[in-house]
Amino acid sequence: MSRIYHDLGVEPIINASGTVTAYSGTLMWPEVSDAMNQASRAYVVMEELHLAAGKRIAQLIGVPAAHVCASATAGIALVAAAAVAGSDKEAIRRLPDVTGLRHEIIVQRTHRMAYDQAILLCGARFVEVDPEPEALASAITDQTAGIFYVLSWGLTGQAIPLPEVARIAHAKGVPVLVDAASELPPLSNLYRFLDEGADAVIFSGGKGFRGPQASGLIVGKPRLIEACRLNDCPHPSIGRAMKTGKEEIVGLVKAVELYMARDHEAEMLVWERRVQYLIDQLSAIPTVKAWRQTPYGVGQLFPHVAMTWDIQKLEVSYQEFWEVMLAGPPRIMTQQYDDPFRNREHQIRLHVHTLQEGQEVLLARRVQEVLAEQ
Repeated sequence: MSRIYHDLGVEPIINASGTVTAYSGTLMWPEVSDAMNQASRAYVVMEELHLAAGKRIAQLIGVPAAHVCASATAGIALVAAAAVAGSDKEAIRRLPDVTGLRHEIIVQRTHRMAYDQAILLCGARFVEVDPEPEALASAITDQTAGIFYVLSWGLTGQAIPLPEVARIAHAKGVPVLVDAASELPPLSNLYRFLDEGADAVIFSGGKGFRGPQASGLIVGKPRLIEACRLNDCPHPSIGRAMKTGKEEIVGLVKAVELYMARDHEAEMLVWERRVQYLIDQLSAIPTVKAWRQTPYGVGQLFPHVAMTWDIQKLEVSYQEFWEVMLAGPPRIMTQQYDDPFRNREHQIRLHVHTLQEGQEVLLARRVQEVLAEQ
């Protein structure tokens, strides 16, 4: 591992918790960091770079338009600003003052989540509705700027399907703004949600793409994507505080190029082998039950291991296990989770797509040590 963290007094971790922002997201492909290094060695007109990068990514994916932003959460703020102020430079400049502007964003109650605060940055306000088509339709007024729709493995409540939401919204001339930050893989999700009627879809650059952690991608209809660009840095707008550097823009372009060209089936086989290895190793521990899972929903379909055990017999709680694993050595970050498919039974999850080659062996050994020591 790089000495640069040790020089700062920070001890790196083995990440078995997935592409989580709090644990530094992903590891970039070497080609991505090389592209960012090259980008850092020349000046460029940022507006020209944004336009060129968006055009290139849209061509790679096969979508109408694209814009690189600072993160998926920045993307949420930008699509909201675009829905409220559009491309009107005067309106853009005075946000979050929304006087005279449509500024209500409708959201299903089951789609409220931790990061939707970004919607409010432009002065918009939420109108919550029950997940029923009639409730959604009746909530749309002349003050409605858009409908916010969230796709996430963590949201398991009832929701109106995206195509139905789009049908209702478009009948009244309202755009549908989709947060799909973590919804890769599969690759097809890059255009699936647009095909289902979304007007703009937001992805993280630092998760499935394995691009820069400080990057995000918005794809969608050209008019709305152009409004996102005008509400973003370097323009005097709310996006000015969400600056995407030339390095991150170039890095994400390279990451998308690599993602589109990767052998996703071969990569999945590697992850499946790691999962099976861990299941075989951990199932031999007394009272431990380990099994294969994928997240709820239609995206972030990384196979991973879930495990439970008899806390009384092994005399170790899940919190204690998590703490000891993180303390190390080696320091290993695991995930605690209440699974809605098992009556919210608490469990530990071990994610393999964020492991480096051979780390599944270290992970299995350390789990065996921790549970045997207690």
